[in-house]
Amino acid sequence: QVRLVESGGGSVQAGGSLRLSCTVSGFTFGNSDMGWYRQAPGKDCELVANIGRDGRTSYPDSVKGRFTGSRDNVKTTVYLQMDRLKPEDTALYYCAADPLPQIHGYCPGPQANYWGRGTQVTVSS
Repeated sequence: QVRLVESGGGSVQAGGSLRLSCTVSGFTFGNSDMGWYRQAPGKDCELVANIGRDGRTSYPDSVKGRFTGSRDNVKTTVYLQMDRLKPEDTALYYCAADPLPQIHGYCPGPQANYWGRGTQVTVSS
């Protein structure tokens, strides 16, 4: 059974930091690219961190320099360190396996093979 379990969300003031974790099981983690997506009300789902199976990362301009994705293949866990948070970062954040950046729309959806249930991040001004 495939499971992706996120943790670490919460409420923080602008300028603060949060670290999200996602522990996975049920598939070959080391062979999978991983991603962190976010869904804000009324907006498209956004891939905020693409973490390749080799550890290489990419980010959209909206979070570049503030968010850092990483993975631990022994612990089968991916992380998202979020610094200098802004109110516009408020969203439901999802961990996902095998992200497809070219697919858009609401998430969770066809943008990835497997999804966690999401963890809420709220940033107040």
